[in-house]
Amino acid sequence: MEFLTSANDISAREWNAVVGHDYPFLRHEFLWGLEDTGCTTAETGWQPCHAVVRDNKTVVALLPLYLKSHSYGEYVFDWSWADAWQRSGLAYYPKLVSAIPFTPATGPRLALVAGYHKEEVLALIAAGIRDLADRRQLSSWHLLFPEEAEARLLESEGLHLRTATQFHWFNEGYTSFDDFLATFSSRKRKTLRRERKRVAEQGFVIRTLTGGEITEQHWRQFHRFYQLTYAKRSGHGGYLSKAFFTQTAASMGDQAIMVLAYLHDEAVAGALFFRSRDTLYGRYWGCEREYDCLHFEACYYRGIEYCIAHGLRRFDPGAQGEHKIQRGFRPVKTFSAHWIADPRLSAAIADFTEQERAHIEQYLEQTRALLPFKSTGEEC
Repeated sequence: MEFLTSANDISAREWNAVVGHDYPFLRHEFLWGLEDTGCTTAETGWQPCHAVVRDNKTVVALLPLYLKSHSYGEYVFDWSWADAWQRSGLAYYPKLVSAIPFTPATGPRLALVAGYHKEEVLALIAAGIRDLADRRQLSSWHLLFPEEAEARLLESEGLHLRTATQFHWFNEGYTSFDDFLATFSSRKRKTLRRERKRVAEQGFVIRTLTGGEITEQHWRQFHRFYQLTYAKRSGHGGYLSKAFFTQTAASMGDQAIMVLAYLHDEAVAGALFFRSRDTLYGRYWGCEREYDCLHFEACYYRGIEYCIAHGLRRFDPGAQGEHKIQRGFRPVKTFSAHWIADPRLSAAIADFTEQERAHIEQYLEQTRALLPFKSTGEEC
């Protein structure tokens, strides 16, 4: 086992031979692209420290890993933990984080060549990371948005399991958007159709572009939308550089999908998606200014249409957003796993996550009751 200080310490061929090409965010092009364009560096608080396992010099397992000096861009919020460390006279940062930077999308985190036992390799990596944390006096290791099976394996390695909620859309074999809408109650269906009609009334023309159809000009326009929207929401221009969009995102081929909204032949807003074999991931949105219902159309409804047209099973539109429920996105459970070096604080985190899980289960039940679908026997 070893730790890489850069994704480019091994070749893209070696890397992708382990992770494959299906899940876009583990690909060498994506993670090295973030680093190469200045988004994930020691200066930005995302110092690469990727865990690699070799067998007779051949890379057989990979786990993304970063040395973090803050908690931004993770979407699993631990600010209260950092405060508890400080009040205890301890330093929470730096910490180790296994995550896809700025990407709260559930997926595989440990990539493994076929023929190896995941439990054994994960145990080896966990031991290696704990040793690294001990040698460098790091507070903790956090693995964010793994698939549930992987999260359960980490729990068996002594990590504390934490749950949260997102809202995803599932394709039940729909043949069209209207086919999907037919599952809504009458009132909810009318509301959604009214939103889509409002976009058309304002004169918008919506285009969905894939891979090579997205030109450098489109990427530059999208970066502007992204910066403007981030600045309005958070006071800074976002985590991602222009080069990330024009170089890294552009290198992802047909896994990149961009929806652009035009008004009077001028692009004024856009949404960016990536896809795997069976899932669409909604990632970023930006606009010149706010327009009535345009965000819903570009980010949700066009994504649903894309999934139906291409036979994708699931649409993961990103973190947060209870407004997604009334648009047919179902509440789902997400996971993270946490190893804490200090035994006292580890016990406190164990108690916290157990109490939090009970609240999450209650929240899931409450949000399921708000879904817009017809009840049994309800008229169309």
